[in-house]
Amino acid sequence: MALVFNRPINVDLPTAVDEKQTEQLVQYLQGQNLYADEAESLHREEVLGKLAMLVKDWIRGVAIKRGFGEGMAEEANASIFTFGSYRLGVNGPGADIDTLCVGPSYAKRETDFFGKEDHCLEQLLKRQPDVKELLAVTDAYVPVIKMEFAGIEIDLLYARLHTAVVPEDLDISSVSTLRNVDEQTVRSLNGCRVTDSILKIVQQAGTDQEAFRTTLRAIKLWAKRRGVYSNVAGFLGGVNWAILVARLFQFYPTSKPSMALCRFFKIFSQWRWPTPVMLKPIERESLGFAVWDGSSSARDARHLMPLITPAYPAMNSSYSVSHSTLSIMMEEFGIAAQLCSELLMNPVVDWARLFEQYPFFTAYKNYLQVMV
Repeated sequence: MALVFNRPINVDLPTAVDEKQTEQLVQYLQGQNLYADEAESLHREEVLGKLAMLVKDWIRGVAIKRGFGEGMAEEANASIFTFGSYRLGVNGPGADIDTLCVGPSYAKRETDFFGKEDHCLEQLLKRQPDVKELLAVTDAYVPVIKMEFAGIEIDLLYARLHTAVVPEDLDISSVSTLRNVDEQTVRSLNGCRVTDSILKIVQQAGTDQEAFRTTLRAIKLWAKRRGVYSNVAGFLGGVNWAILVARLFQFYPTSKPSMALCRFFKIFSQWRWPTPVMLKPIERESLGFAVWDGSSSARDARHLMPLITPAYPAMNSSYSVSHSTLSIMMEEFGIAAQLCSELLMNPVVDWARLFEQYPFFTAYKNYLQVMV
């Protein structure tokens, strides 16, 4: 089975023309304000560093409240991990950062992470002068603290591990982190575990990380311009596009971004949905969590465009795709595939043509306006 997932279609080295057309693509993307400058990048690192220190102070306070001695309280630890576009290295200027706080078993989500008491992380963050507009969303599918920290928007999740001590070198991708944890912790861990798995798989394919990032930036920009970037609306979001791009590089690991774009649209415009896109065989561990199974689950078999997350427990990350949104995406894939083939015939590529905004307000005869 592993050979099916790891066998590339083509491993030819890029040509001089590929290199040049990729340079032109990068220049175009840079002109679209997709890259954070060095000052902003450093500021983000500083903010994450401050947040990491705060959660360590918080967990020591929780330990003391639980009656631990000073020595044990000093050894208490909680860690911050990132995921999503920031972890993938494709975040743009002003983008938020998806973060995860991992804490020990004695720090509870309901009474220590969230809460009105002074020792709760929610209250500790509210007391910070750099924190503004903090909102605790406790009843979400994945509970989250949303806030602005020193001008950076942050979403903070919490995972409560079944351990008294969170090691500094915690391997969050290890299945052992899921042992004896609740469903909310599994969901919270999922973002980090999936992101890290995608990066690892791209590396294992032998693909240059910067080629992957550039291609993913380009695909995300294209999807936003063409109106097909939105999980809520039944299209695809960030992790969905990352899975598709990673699969593309498993097929063409040495491809430069210019050629990768063309191959991306060609492959997925011809993909026979609902055949799932998977980056690796689905793992079936003994921990008891349900995994996606299109062959034996009636619910999973109804999914139209399954994009399977590569970390256990495997899930369909695109369950909200409908017949109409799939049809729209397939049409857009086909248009882009044809356009890319024409564009790459020229040494100097007019990349702006590929990224033209979809003419939404002239494309339809009738419109419905909703006033709120």
